[in-house]
Amino acid sequence: MSQNANFFENKTISFLGMGNMAQAIVSGFVSSGRIRKEQLYAYAPTREKLEKNAGVFGFSPCLTASEAVRAADYIIIACKPVQIEGLLQPLRGELKGKAVLSIALGWNLERYRALLGGDVRVQFVMPNTPAMVKEGIFLFEKDSTFAPDERAAFLELFGHLGLVEELPSSLMGIGGALTGCGPAFVDMMIEAYADAAVSQGIPRALAIRLTSQMVLGSAKLQLETGKHPAVLKDEVCSPGGSTIRGVMALEEYRYRAACEAAILSAASKK
Repeated sequence: MSQNANFFENKTISFLGMGNMAQAIVSGFVSSGRIRKEQLYAYAPTREKLEKNAGVFGFSPCLTASEAVRAADYIIIACKPVQIEGLLQPLRGELKGKAVLSIALGWNLERYRALLGGDVRVQFVMPNTPAMVKEGIFLFEKDSTFAPDERAAFLELFGHLGLVEELPSSLMGIGGALTGCGPAFVDMMIEAYADAAVSQGIPRALAIRLTSQMVLGSAKLQLETGKHPAVLKDEVCSPGGSTIRGVMALEEYRYRAACEAAILSAASKK
């Protein structure tokens, strides 16, 4: 058994914000067997929606953010980045001595220190939407004021929702652009490939299903074999065949350059 298996046995966790990503994390935590529903609390400004989600996911809804903070050993910041300062400023006193794990884009350790001071332990994590189907990526900022044992326990806990990797603060921006924004770009690719199939007579739903499975299978093949993508591409390209003609068409339209530009542009936003 993992040395972190019992770490959360008597710990409570509150979410400030309960959107799609927070719901995915709650579901993953509970299904991991490490966290019981009774250990989870949440606050969100829309009371009716919060109570509806509480019925689905089993957490205890809180009337105020202050109540959620008081109830928990760990607070997961899961609201929109623009809401954080206004939400946390009045809670500075109640957050002293607590541990905050943030999944809000751009709110790293340095920024939380400026807002909350040094009395709050902080860990920044960049998630992505495939976490909703337990195939996510969670980038943990290496700079953290979590204690080593609690950091290790959260690394393992998030591992039940997908791949967990650590990055230095200087690389969280590009890492977040790749893993956080990248799914949208892949979705655009799926839509475009499916459009091509539809133009030749394949029904829309089937075209999308075939394309998505192709993307899933290709990614799994690379991960499980460890082969460089260029090698896998070459293995599909027969001399004079259809695939190499398609590759040349992509090169003509600067496909790879467009992919690179999308990630770099996403990472450049301050």
